[in-house]
Amino acid sequence: MIVGGAQENTLLSCEGSMRRHGAEVLLVTGPALGPEGSLLERARAGGVPLEIVPELRRSIRPRLDWQSYWKIKRSLREFRADVVHTHSAKGGILGRAAASKLGVSAIVHTVHGAPFHSYQNALAREFSRRCECWAARRCHALVSVSDAMTDLMVENHIAPREKFTTIYSGLEVEPLRAADSKRDAVRAELSYSSEHFVIGKIARLFDLKGHEFLVRAAPAIVAAWPNARFLLIGDGTLRKQVECQVAGVGLTDRFTFLGLAAPERIPELIAAMDVVVHASLREGLARAVVQALLVGRPVVSYDVDGAREVVIDGETGYLVPPKSIDELAQAVSRLAADPALRAQMGSAGQRRFADPFRQERMVDELHRLYERLLAR
Repeated sequence: MIVGGAQENTLLSCEGSMRRHGAEVLLVTGPALGPEGSLLERARAGGVPLEIVPELRRSIRPRLDWQSYWKIKRSLREFRADVVHTHSAKGGILGRAAASKLGVSAIVHTVHGAPFHSYQNALAREFSRRCECWAARRCHALVSVSDAMTDLMVENHIAPREKFTTIYSGLEVEPLRAADSKRDAVRAELSYSSEHFVIGKIARLFDLKGHEFLVRAAPAIVAAWPNARFLLIGDGTLRKQVECQVAGVGLTDRFTFLGLAAPERIPELIAAMDVVVHASLREGLARAVVQALLVGRPVVSYDVDGAREVVIDGETGYLVPPKSIDELAQAVSRLAADPALRAQMGSAGQRRFADPFRQERMVDELHRLYERLLAR
């Protein structure tokens, strides 16, 4: 339960199931280790019952994974779960294995992003793919956070298409739509003047999140727009590396590394931006992209996975080829040159995506899926 999109989805699902549907919920998770922050306190404050499995870690560790499996299985047996819903690769495999062994009536897994991808070596990719095939046979339904994830999983023979349902990852929409009222105050707090053009990126400083591409595009953006500033939200293992890359292009004074931000601060921080860049190389459907659109900010995104389902090229932002530098800089510069276009795209994003991404809609769609499975 670090600070991240899949984790926020999980937490909102638990809270919504309790409040909207009167369900008994137990959230089983590993410890929130690492520099990315923790959502465990938010879960406790929201009254979500928690069970921490200390051995459950993100990396593959056979001895700890075996211990985690037995502890998860014991928790599910004692809780007498009617539905087990798993998230993420490790939790998804161990949770589905334990629930299947216990004969749980409805087992569901959400695909936030495929654990196999083209940036792995061939052996690791095939191992991950086969693990997903094995786990998919041990659940009754798969939820994708984007249609692109369903297509990817079907093309890789994880499960038949009829086993998948797309349910967009829910958000607390109203704080995002109201965030513009805090724009001036937050910009002043961050030492931005009204003349500054602020380019934001919200992502863990981690492999494949694409910070290096934004840094490489920055000199061309600054050359065209000397008032450009870059606001990076998030922390992670690559922070020092990215800071060195920024220093290497001589733009340390143009970049602000804000570090971790509490989820409730994200709307007002996006409001302080003029455009949001999503340069990740793989992501089921980035939560930050949808958040930006709901605040009313256009997005420049690499055309990966589910991005094109919300970044409608020329309407709510621009899609550019993955790893591109010149195209990324040009798209940002087009938006810098045209405040009216930015406002038009931001409004289009708000109108188009507020209802599909409400947390209440996600929770209700999940419960309809649970009920269908239980009725069988």
